[in-house]
Amino acid sequence: MTGAGADPEAGPAREFVVEADGGSRGNPGPAGYGAVVLDAATGETLAEAAEYLGVVTNNVAEYRGLVAGLRAARELDPDATVRVRMDSKLVVEQMSGRWKIKHPDMKPLAAEAARVFPPGRVTYEWIPRAQNKHADRLANEAMDAGARGERWSPSTSTADLDTGRSAGGRTATGGGARAGSGTGAETGAASAARTGAPGAARPPAEPTTPAEPTAPAEPTAPAEPTAPGATGSAADPTAAPGASASDTAGTRGAEADAGPPAARGDATGTPGPAGGRRAGAVEGQAAVGGARSASGGSAVRGGAGAAGPAGPEAGPRPDAASEAAAGSGAPGSAGSSTTSQAAASADVRAARTVASPGWGPPDMGAPATFVLLRHGETPLTPQKRFSGSGGSDPSLSAAGREQAEKVAASLARRGTVQAIVASPLARTRETAGIVAARLGLEVAVEDGLRETDFGAWEGLTFGEVRERYPDDLNAWLSSPDAEPTGGGESFAATGARVAATRDRLVAAYAGRTVLLVSHVTPIKTFVRLALGAPPESLFRMELSAASLSAVAYYADGGASVRLFNDTSHLR
Repeated sequence: MTGAGADPEAGPAREFVVEADGGSRGNPGPAGYGAVVLDAATGETLAEAAEYLGVVTNNVAEYRGLVAGLRAARELDPDATVRVRMDSKLVVEQMSGRWKIKHPDMKPLAAEAARVFPPGRVTYEWIPRAQNKHADRLANEAMDAGARGERWSPSTSTADLDTGRSAGGRTATGGGARAGSGTGAETGAASAARTGAPGAARPPAEPTTPAEPTAPAEPTAPAEPTAPGATGSAADPTAAPGASASDTAGTRGAEADAGPPAARGDATGTPGPAGGRRAGAVEGQAAVGGARSASGGSAVRGGAGAAGPAGPEAGPRPDAASEAAAGSGAPGSAGSSTTSQAAASADVRAARTVASPGWGPPDMGAPATFVLLRHGETPLTPQKRFSGSGGSDPSLSAAGREQAEKVAASLARRGTVQAIVASPLARTRETAGIVAARLGLEVAVEDGLRETDFGAWEGLTFGEVRERYPDDLNAWLSSPDAEPTGGGESFAATGARVAATRDRLVAAYAGRTVLLVSHVTPIKTFVRLALGAPPESLFRMELSAASLSAVAYYADGGASVRLFNDTSHLR
């Protein structure tokens, strides 16, 4: 569709704002993009585009969203000037020419984006995620549709409504097709039904992420320390497994995160349901959401407010009626109401400062994500016996094989695992083989993932070890350098082995999601090292048979624990 700018008698060319986003639930994993074209003068939504892409990386999805947004803008007016706003610093810096494009998947997409409009007609601006909510929701809608085996449809989209923008006269690129492949004007009745009358006040937009992160559950202190290498809770056979810290949002990789890796709250690269992909409150997002709630305003991405459109650069603010009441001395505006509005306005300003560009490091690309699977049960597991690498090397029991089948089905549904690496012991290789058969992958064996050698304690319960070797057990519980009776492996030695294995695997699987099938002590050690926790923390973690945990490793050396002891797939 050609806009008025194509006609030389219709006045100067129009100016558009294109906001685009893309995400991958697994990185690479099931992915999609969203893009919206806005009138730069009024903030009105002119066109939307979204598409499910199958399994690709975050960066590919973001570039595809950019291309779709630019094409949609060109359909509206090929002579327009365009200001692109994205929360991916990688895309913004590369398209602005400040960063080199090295990845072979990115180069053709960047070249495609550069060809849509002539050079000099498009500028790029980085914005915080909180200001890119419309495109983000379109991308999530496309991924949700793909998870259902459907194509994204503009007729069912609520992204524009949720973010409080007017969609009157919007052109929607629907059916999951890319922008430019087919557009249609939405009828006035349909637009009114979705958006309400022009200028009508709207309730505040629901935040994409929780206003405040949920505090983790307080751990239950075991009656005695849990032996990390035992097949269960050796201290208390009846103790309930630890609460699952499973990821409740889909994934987005590190490239758009602004905080230090250990502080990131999203759950990227980990198995998660097909819901929204950002669980954390990064770049001031939670603070912005809280301020919006307090002010009662429709403060979305600095776009049009509730009482009428504002320029696209306008920041979050209370609704116009509240502002008028606060400044006019009208009844009800004095006292606590005025104080509340002033405080809310100050909160919004503070949140915008926190969310300003430059707060975080540049994008570091997709992390290497290790999905850590403890093997299924063996005959020794329900008996709570030490079972390391120096014992009888038991195979899975019937219950253990059933657990492995369930975790395989769960991982197949999530579709994020790209490679499988297993410990050389029988129980881990058998578990890995069951999962690999379901996912159509090969299993690589890594000796560094084997369980600790528990020496003379192999096959004994915690109580039996206490009876037979009380001094050795007390020393082992007190120092990571102490070895089990009979020349077993100390936790210090296990930690050094796991750290070296981690470094090799991070280098080998950079930017990919790999399933590591291992044992209690190595998995707890991966988590301990990622958290920078002391060795004694090994005794304070519960790890169930066939449970899933996950850690992401970033290019700057940082790590983020994204999942721990998730057993939801077994229920």
